[in-house]
Amino acid sequence: MISLNSCNLGLHRRTAGPANPRRLEGGIDMDDRTSTQMETGPIAAVLVHVADVEAGIQWYQRAFPEAVLERLEEFDFEFLNIGSVCLEIVPADEKVGAGACGSVVYWRVADFEKALEHLKSVGATLYRGPLEIQDGQLMCQVRDPWGNCIGLRGPVLR
Repeated sequence: MISLNSCNLGLHRRTAGPANPRRLEGGIDMDDRTSTQMETGPIAAVLVHVADVEAGIQWYQRAFPEAVLERLEEFDFEFLNIGSVCLEIVPADEKVGAGACGSVVYWRVADFEKALEHLKSVGATLYRGPLEIQDGQLMCQVRDPWGNCIGLRGPVLR
């Protein structure tokens, strides 16, 4: 189990030890939670709504070259697996349209400038930023061809 640190989205690993194997670094004790609290883990999936799913999958494969295309035959559904996150390209509809509408997922990158240039080279456009944030890092948002925002945050390597 890992949790997100609200300051810099750094990861806290569960401390292993005989005293309390359910204590997270930072002093959070999983056994101290009441039964009404939700126990969470890392992000499982991100849904991106687009007008053309096939074109969307192709574009996101170019944007995230490390992504592995996976298929669930029983659901006739394809998605991209990036590390431990499922990137699900789904049809925009009357409930959720394509475009910048609210929440933005920020991807941690090893080299901010390299990642930004790569996304721009496959057709993303800069939407907000870059902004300097803590620890000498930068963050920005780019938009995919359907107007959805992709957040980047990471160090500038020189």
